[in-house]
Parts: sequence; structure tokens; C-alpha cells
Amino acid sequence: MRGIRLTWQNIRRAWAGPGRERDLAVQAVKAALAAWVAWAVAGWWLRAPVAFVAPWVAVVLVESTVYRSIARGLQQLGAIAAGTVAATAVGLLLHSTVTAMAVVLPLAMLLGQWRRLGSQGIYAATGALFVLTNGSVSIATSAARLTEALFGAVVGITVNALVRPPLYLHDTRTVLRDATEEAHDILRDVADGLAQGRWDPEEAAAWHERALRLHGLVEQARSSVEWSRESLRVNLRRRRAAAAPPDDKSYDDALVVLDYAAVHTAGVTRTVLEAATEDGRAPRPHPGPARRYAEFLCQSAHALRLYSHSRFGDEREDELRAAVAELRGTLDELRRDLVRSTTDDPDEVATYGALLAQAHRLADQLAASTA
Repeated sequence: MRGIRLTWQNIRRAWAGPGRERDLAVQAVKAALAAWVAWAVAGWWLRAPVAFVAPWVAVVLVESTVYRSIARGLQQLGAIAAGTVAATAVGLLLHSTVTAMAVVLPLAMLLGQWRRLGSQGIYAATGALFVLTNGSVSIATSAARLTEALFGAVVGITVNALVRPPLYLHDTRTVLRDATEEAHDILRDVADGLAQGRWDPEEAAAWHERALRLHGLVEQARSSVEWSRESLRVNLRRRRAAAAPPDDKSYDDALVVLDYAAVHTAGVTRTVLEAATEDGRAPRPHPGPARRYAEFLCQSAHALRLYSHSRFGDEREDELRAAVAELRGTLDELRRDLVRSTTDDPDEVATYGALLAQAHRLADQLAASTA
């Protein structure tokens, strides 16, 4: 029942508007269309001897990007051709399917590991098996099989390139915003806890777990940026895309800022967690510096949100620069407060030093991003 419910939810999302679910649905329909066209021409109209190869190749080449369809199509054709030629030659020489398979398959599997064939190398062995297990081996049948594979590849690539070629700009912005918002929320929650003097170990552990998961969101954002850039290559919809292509520095800068935010957040939450535990691994900051640090965290969270808006939404550059300037002013005050509050206790010095180092790194990166 749960699987049916999730499927129905995905269908509703695909119907409701643009998003990952709609992209998947469109790609599925396009793959079916490519297979149908390839079979209609090769099997129904031309009645080719090995017509099944055309729709088989066509359906697997409706890839997630047009560039990937072309690149993997070339690799797949190369692998199929190598396996087909090798199996045909050996089959004609040995006149024994069992012996030919024993000779060809190890060679085809080794050939499939060739780096230039990428993930399509397995089709070398598949092509060889089609030759050796589909009746008598002949040059004419193998040539027809290669022709059908080429035709299927052309159909699959053409359908993917002409029928709503996939773009992932919207998804990229969504992932980047989600990562920034999560960093903002974590910093605000920690700031509220410090300002109110809450040192609950369970709450601190929950903050730290969220901060560690933030690294995964940043990696997801990085993958999404690379995916979007690839989707723009040889894509006919590139010029009509409503969003700016992710080939400028804004996306790279955003990933750098998010990297620093993730590291900073994980460092702060780890220090807070160690101070909150009862084993005394780290002393708790005095109330005055803790409140000042909470103020710094609030301003950091606000600056991150403004940064997200300025890069992926409304232009708010002036407001962002003002927030970063205020952030650096608070950091200077925080440094002076920590210096006045620090004693000769090495554990206390280590705690304050860790908090201050993380604050400096994030503030410097935000300042650099607005320069």
C-alpha cells in the first residue's frame, strides 16, 4: 500500500507542475516513443531480420541529458560493434557455438573494461552473445544487427534531442536554496539555544547530526550543478531557458560558501555538543560571550539567507553587503569579549579558540563572496 501511495503522490506532483517527477515522467514517455518509432520502422515497415535490436538500443539511449545520449550512444555502438565483429569472426572459424563462446566471451569482457567505452563496455559481451545464440552465424546477419543498432541509436538520440530535451536549472536552484536554508535554520536554532543558556546534550546532539547531514546537501548541490551544466550541452532548449545557465561564477561561488557554511556549522555544533555533555570534555562559555556568539550566529544565518536570495532570487546585493559588514563588526566585538573572558585554563582557551576560528572562516568567506 505504501508503494502505491508513493506512486500516486509522484503522479500528482508530475501533473501539478515542473519538477523532478515531471522530468522522470517525460523521459519515460520519450523512451517508449523512441522504442515504438524504431520498431515501427525496422520491424513493421522494413521487416529487418534482427529488428529487435533497434528499439532495444533506442530505449536505453534516451538518457537524462542530450550530451549523455550522444556520448553513451557512441560508446555503446563501439562496444556492440567490437563484440559483434569478434563473435562473427570466431563463430565462422570454429563452427561451434559452445567453443566460440568460451573463446569470445572472456575477450569481450576484457574489452568491456576499456576506459573509453565507459559504462557501456558490457555491451561488447551482449553483442557477442546475440551473434552466437541467435541461430547460425553469418556476415549478413551481423551486418544487419549493426545497422539496426545504429538506426536505434539515431532514433533514441533524435527523440531525446528534439522532444523536450531535458534541462535541470530549476532543480539546481532548488537544491542550492534548500542547502542554504538548512544552514540558516541550524545556525538560528543553535543561536537561540546559546542565547537562552540551554545546554541540553540531546538537543546539542541533534544540532550536530543536522550539521553533519548538511555536508550531504552540499554534495547534492554540487552534483546538481554539474548535472545542469551537462544538460545544457548540445541542447536546443538552451536559448529558450527561462533561467540563466549555470556556467558563470555564481554557482561555483555558492558552492564554496556552502562548503564553508557546512564546515563552520559542524565545527560550532561539535564544540557546543562537547560543552553540553556532562563528562566535562569542554568548558561552557560564560553567559556574556555565549550571548554575543549567539548574536553572531543569528547574523551569519541572516547573511546566508540574503546571499541565497542575491544569487538565486531577488537582487539584494546592497542589503547583503550591509549584513556582512555588520557581521564583521560583531566578530570584532566577539573577539574582544573572548579575550577578556579567557582564563589560563587550556580547555577554556581551546573552546573559545574553536568557536572564534569557525566564526572567522565563515565571515571571511561571506565577505569574499560580496567583493
